[in-house]
Amino acid sequence: FQSLQDVGKEKNFVFLSKKIEPSSVLETAPLFDGLKKELAWNKFSGPTFTQSYCWPAVAGGCDVVAISHQGNDPLLYIPPVLTLLQESDYQVLPNMSGVCIYWTREPATTLILCPGWRKAQLVFDLLKTYRKGCRHLHPMLITLGQNKEAASQMGIRGCEVVVTTPYNLLRLLEHNTGFWCRLCHLVLDEIEVLFSDTSEQVLTILDCYKKATAQAWGNLPHQIIAVGTQWNKHITPLTKEFMNDPHIVITVSEEAAIFGNVQQVVQPCISSNRTAELLKILDFTQRNLQKVLVFTDSVTEVEMIHKALKSNSIVSLKKHKESKCNAKCVLERWRKMHSSGTPAVLVLTDDCLHSLGITDATWVIHFSFPSPAVFGQRLQSMSDNFCPGIKDSAVDQEDRKAKSVILLTENSSCHAPEIFYYLKHAEAEIPEELYDLTARVQESEEDEKFSRPLCASLKTFGICRNRTECPDRHQIILSIDTAQNIAAEMIETPERVTILPLFIVHATKYFGRIVRKQNDQYTALAKEMNDYFKVPGHRISVNTVEKSVFYGLREGAICHRVQVVESPAKDEENVYKVTIKYIDEGRTSQVNSDQLLHLPVKFQSLPPQAVEIIVCRVKPIDNEVEWNPKVTDRINHKIKGKVHHAKVVHTLGKTVWVDPMVGVTHLPTMRMWINEYNIRSEILSTGLGTDNPEHVGEIQKLCTQVPLGDHGQSLEHFTKEDTADLEEVSSPQENSAESCNSPMFLDVFFLDDVVQTEEAEDSTVRQQKGCHPPIKWFQDDVSVTLKVQILSATGSRCEFCREKVTFSAYSEGKLYVADLELYQSVIAEKSTCVIKDREAVILLVKEKKGTWCKLLKNKNVHVSLDFECWEESEDEGPFTVG
Repeated sequence: FQSLQDVGKEKNFVFLSKKIEPSSVLETAPLFDGLKKELAWNKFSGPTFTQSYCWPAVAGGCDVVAISHQGNDPLLYIPPVLTLLQESDYQVLPNMSGVCIYWTREPATTLILCPGWRKAQLVFDLLKTYRKGCRHLHPMLITLGQNKEAASQMGIRGCEVVVTTPYNLLRLLEHNTGFWCRLCHLVLDEIEVLFSDTSEQVLTILDCYKKATAQAWGNLPHQIIAVGTQWNKHITPLTKEFMNDPHIVITVSEEAAIFGNVQQVVQPCISSNRTAELLKILDFTQRNLQKVLVFTDSVTEVEMIHKALKSNSIVSLKKHKESKCNAKCVLERWRKMHSSGTPAVLVLTDDCLHSLGITDATWVIHFSFPSPAVFGQRLQSMSDNFCPGIKDSAVDQEDRKAKSVILLTENSSCHAPEIFYYLKHAEAEIPEELYDLTARVQESEEDEKFSRPLCASLKTFGICRNRTECPDRHQIILSIDTAQNIAAEMIETPERVTILPLFIVHATKYFGRIVRKQNDQYTALAKEMNDYFKVPGHRISVNTVEKSVFYGLREGAICHRVQVVESPAKDEENVYKVTIKYIDEGRTSQVNSDQLLHLPVKFQSLPPQAVEIIVCRVKPIDNEVEWNPKVTDRINHKIKGKVHHAKVVHTLGKTVWVDPMVGVTHLPTMRMWINEYNIRSEILSTGLGTDNPEHVGEIQKLCTQVPLGDHGQSLEHFTKEDTADLEEVSSPQENSAESCNSPMFLDVFFLDDVVQTEEAEDSTVRQQKGCHPPIKWFQDDVSVTLKVQILSATGSRCEFCREKVTFSAYSEGKLYVADLELYQSVIAEKSTCVIKDREAVILLVKEKKGTWCKLLKNKNVHVSLDFECWEESEDEGPFTVG
C-alpha cells in the first residue's frame, strides 16, 4: 500500500491501494468528448483532487472504493460511468423465459443505490443533465413504496441506468429477477450511510449480484463502485468477498488511519499531571525503536516538555515557530537519531508539521487535546506505517506499527464530542471519562440552543435521528414554547375541532386556522378588511418598512394581514424585496415593499390566527427522514383550503397535534357532516407511509414539563376508545339507497338537537332489552369479525340468520343481549361464535365478497369500529366502511 503526497507543496492527502496516475485537467480526463463539453457548458470547475484519482480507475472498469470529504458528490462516479456506457458495446445479453432460451439485444444496466429518495432524485437529475452527450441513455428513477401491484407492473426494459434505494430495489426484484442478467455496473452511493441504515438489504443485494455474475453468459464486464465520506467496517468484507482486486482511494487522513488500523488509545489524566503521564508513555517506548511525535498547541508547552524530557535523560528535538533551527535541520537530526539506534522523539506545535513533511512516525502523542482539524494532520504524519488488513489478526497489537495516544484531561471539553464520535467510529476503546465529558458538553450545547426553534423532526415524527448535528432545540423552554398558546376560544371542543389547512409544508405538517363553529372572529375581520381596502383612498402604501410590524396586502380581491420577517438594508432604491409572513395562514413569501399597505389598528387587535397542524402516528417508510414529494403533492391537492374535522391530542404554543384528522362534507339539509376520508389512511394507501405508534407518546414525554391547560391532553386521556366513536352514525333519513352508496361513512357529526333526540331513543331501547354489551368490529372482503366485550360469559347463545345475528349471555349476574340487524347478507351456516375469557368472537361470512359501507341497518351506539384491527389492515388498502 502506498501513500502519495507532497506535504511540502500541497495540503491534499491521498492513500492508495494501487498506484493511479491522477488526471487533474478536464481536457485530459478519461471522459468522452461530448461529456467534457457538457461539463464545461454547466460550468464544471473540476476535476477535484479526489475526482482526479477516481475517474481513471472507474473509467478503466476497475472496482473502486473512494472515501473523501466530497464522497457524497455523485460526480465522483457519474462522468466515468457514462463514459463506459458510451464507449462500450455489451448489447447481446441472454434472456430467460421458462425453459426457452432466446437472445435479445438489450443494453447493459447500471444500478445506482442511494441511501434515500432525496439522494436518488439528485442523482437522477444529474443523469438527465449530463445524458445529452450520450447515445440513447434512458435513466429511470424507481420509487415503489409498499404497493405490491406497482412493483409487479414496473418495467425496466431498454433502461441503461436505474437509480433507486435498497428497499425499493428488493421490492422490484420480487417481480423482476431477470434484472440481474443485464447488470454490469453496481454503484453504492454514500456507502457508510447504506451500511449503517440498510446493511442487511445491501448485503442481500450484493449476494444476488455475486451469484448473477458467477452465472453470467459470455464475457460481460462487471464492476462495483463504492463512494462515501467515512470508512465503514462492512467495506472490508465488501472488498474481499465481492470486489475483484479493487482500487482504494482515501483522501481523508482520519479515515485512512481507520483503514490502516492505527491503534487509538485514550489516556485519562489530570491536567497538571500530563507531563508525568507523558514520561511513563515514553519510558515504555524506550524498549523499541519508535519514532515519536509529541504534539501541543503552544510554544511554552513545547519548551516545558523538551526540558522535562531532557532532565529525565530522554533525547528529544523541539520545533515551533520561534525555533532557531529550521525545518530541514530538524528533519535531518530526526532521521539520524533513529538510524543510530536511538528512539526519535520530536516535540512540536501543529503549525510546524506542514513544513517538516513527516510521514514515517510510528507514534503520535496528543499532549494537547486535538481539534478535528489538527487531529487528521497529526495522524497523517504516520501514513507510511498504516497497515491495512490485519485488524482481526491474533498478533494485532504487536503488528500495528502506528499508534495514537490522546491525553484526556478535565480541560478537554472543547472538542470532546468530535473526537468521541471519531473514536467510536474507529471502534477504539473509550474510557468512561470521555463518555461523561461528551455528555456534559452536549448538554451544554443543547442549552445554548435557547433561541433556536424546536426541532421539526421531533415534532413531526417524535424523534430526531441526528441530534448531534441538528441545529435546532430538542427540549422544551417554557418561556418560548408556551408564550403564544392557542386561545381557548379557538378550540371549543378539543375532541372535535374544525381545521382549515391553507399552507401544506409536507404530508403531515400544515399551517392553517382553527375555525370556530359560531361567530368566527376571523371571518368577520376578513370581510371588514376586504370592504375597507376596496376603497382606493384607504390603500395607503408604506414608505418605511419595519421588521415585525403588521401590514396589509391585497392579492386580487382578497386582503391579508402580513408581518415583515426580513427587510434588506436601505439603499438608494425606493422599491425593494421584503420577506413577509401571512399571519393568518402561516406561509411566507417575498413581495415588493410598495405592495405593503398601512393596516389600521382596528385590524390588528385579533391575534394571528395561523397555527401549525401536525397529523400523528404516521411516518415515511424505509426509515426515511422526510416525506416523498409524491405523498406531499397528493395530500396538498386533497386538503388545501378544505374544511376538516379533527381531534386535538396535544397543544404546545401555536402547534396542535391531531389524531384523527378527516375531510368532511356538510349536508345542511340533513343537518350533518359526513367524513369523506381520513388523512392518515390516505397517506398509508400511497404505500409510502407506515405506522408510527410511538409518536404521541414521545410528544407527551417531551411535554411533561409543560403545564397542561384546559385543552392540553394527557397521554392517559388519549386512548383507542377515544377514536372508536368515529363509527357509522345514521340519521332516521339515512336508510335510503343513495346514502348507502356514498364512498365513505367513517363518521357523521350531527347538530346537537339531532344527537340529543337519538340518545333519548337509544335510552328507551336499553330499558326494554336490558344490558347491551359493547361490540367492536372490523372486516375484510370475505368476512366480518365482531368482538363482544363480555367477561366470563355463561349460558351464551348465538343465532345466525341471513340478515341478522342475535347474541345473549350472562356475566356477573347480568343478562347481556345484542340483537343486530345486518346491513348486508351473510351465510348463516358458515358463521361461528367462540367464547373467550374476556370476549366473544363472532365471525360472519359474507354472502357476497366486497366491502360493506357499514355494519348495521340502524344505528347502535354500543357498536363501534375496532380501530386496532382496522389500522393493521390499512397497509393493504383504505378501509372504506361505516
